[in-house]
Amino acid sequence: MINPNLLYLHLPNQINMQLAAEIVIGIVAAIHIYIMWLEMFAWTTRAPKVFKTIPKDLFVPTKTLAANQGLYNGFLAAGLIWSLCIDDHHWRFYVAIFFLTCVIVAGLYGAATASKKILYVQSIPALVALILLHLR
Repeated sequence: MINPNLLYLHLPNQINMQLAAEIVIGIVAAIHIYIMWLEMFAWTTRAPKVFKTIPKDLFVPTKTLAANQGLYNGFLAAGLIWSLCIDDHHWRFYVAIFFLTCVIVAGLYGAATASKKILYVQSIPALVALILLHLR
């Protein structure tokens, strides 16, 4: 027989881990909303100040390509936000895993092909959220 006191002791920790996972998922979504905005709407104005390794003369000719990338980042953010809105805890868990994994893979690819900074900005926060999600 399970001691009810043991269940009571674990419940607050589970709630805290779930809340921590949701907060980090929200942060990862916010990062991707910012990236979407930067790439879709501020590529020629604000982006040159953020992406200092890209020559300034390339921002105008790559505006459409950046907007396309931004759209994909928006989809990642939308999926993460959707995962926070799902009532069924199994669906919520699996949708969050899928979108966090997509962010991790995209970040790894970006770090390997564009900038190591992408690993720290995208992949590691998503990995932290994924770990917290599994600790709940």
